[in-house]
Amino acid sequence: MLHEPKFLSAEQFLLVTLMVKLAIAAIVATMLVRFTWFRRILLTEKRDWPERLVFTACLGLPLTAGVTARLLLNYSAADLSLEGAFLAGLIAGPYAGALVGALVAAPAFLAGEFIAVPMMIGSGFAGGGLREVCPKQAIWGFSPLFFTGLHRHAWSIVRRLHIDWHVILLAAPIALEVLRQALGYRFGAHRLFFLPASNAWLWSLSALAAVLSVAIPIKIWNNARIEHRLHEQEQLLMAARIEALASQINPHFLFNTLASISSLIRSQPETARTLIVKLSGLLRRLLRSQDHFVTLREELEAIDEYLDIETARFGPTLYVEKEVSADSLDLVVPSMILQPLVENSIKHGLSRKVGGGRITIRSARVNGHGVIEVIDNGLGIETGRIEGVFGGGIGLNNVNERLKVIYGANYRLQLSSVPGQGTCARVEIPELVVPERVTA
Repeated sequence: MLHEPKFLSAEQFLLVTLMVKLAIAAIVATMLVRFTWFRRILLTEKRDWPERLVFTACLGLPLTAGVTARLLLNYSAADLSLEGAFLAGLIAGPYAGALVGALVAAPAFLAGEFIAVPMMIGSGFAGGGLREVCPKQAIWGFSPLFFTGLHRHAWSIVRRLHIDWHVILLAAPIALEVLRQALGYRFGAHRLFFLPASNAWLWSLSALAAVLSVAIPIKIWNNARIEHRLHEQEQLLMAARIEALASQINPHFLFNTLASISSLIRSQPETARTLIVKLSGLLRRLLRSQDHFVTLREELEAIDEYLDIETARFGPTLYVEKEVSADSLDLVVPSMILQPLVENSIKHGLSRKVGGGRITIRSARVNGHGVIEVIDNGLGIETGRIEGVFGGGIGLNNVNERLKVIYGANYRLQLSSVPGQGTCARVEIPELVVPERVTA
């Protein structure tokens, strides 16, 4: 048995059109904010003319396409001309609003809707004029949920007798929609497009849709602005923590080295003099380089200078060997990440050991990670004391904290030790390779 198709009534059709209209406004705003250059325009309130023109084109072209779709396909929900022109003026100023208004009115004018040109350009100027007098924070605080606090704003106006900009922002698109409805009824839909409402309830919904079509993009764009600024703050905070940790390790290294030299001044003055010369060269290198990240090749060169100092102290009893794979030399590592590990091996592993000591530095690329190990054959660490090592001094704890700050909580310094046989300090970081150094 065949059923006759059921068609929507005029009221139901208008309601569906308004809902789809809001969805299109949200989709266009979301698509635009995904582009980095568009987000960059939103981040600043003072925009030069190229930025305003880019904003005008980004917003005006999709809205113009929507008006064209309405004219060619009779798809009324795609027409956001009034709301788009007002929004452009509110965000980018009166001239940007007027330009967007002219863009969206052009296809309507060609179709014979002559009132569209002054109406849309006027809407753009209205949004721009409101931007000139309204605090910018009030604009970005305009939310689709404005009605939940509307009673507070109304009471504030009555009680304090001062302007509440949220109410003005709410009233402006409603006033423009009232004007469009009035002009549309006066001159006809063939002269100005509007969505006719047969009763006060539907008219109220049309006015509400006009407000929400402005408030929803503002909310989406403001969330993107807040997210971007939070990301910037996190980056600045991380940079500050890295800077603090990096500046902590240099005085620690200098203090320990000077302590070693002072112990040799009376007994071995020539050795102490040699150490001072080598230390000055190493410090000169550190002062020249302000980078927080270097290649493993540069880090190993700095370690060689440090080991020259330690070899002068210990003589032939200290033996250093390197097992460095060639493809790992261009790995990017935090600056001064190996020196505390080598220093710890010498100071706590080898200095009290009778006879010769050996330090092995290994590096390799494994499964997308750079792996660096500093191994000594010293006294080792007693079982159960490895976890307490990080709290006992600056060097190892500094390395551990820098790894966690830079790469995340899953990356940390790993220690393994066998008492009487030695200790292995292992650093595993995400693989990042610099193929060549570009110089000015």
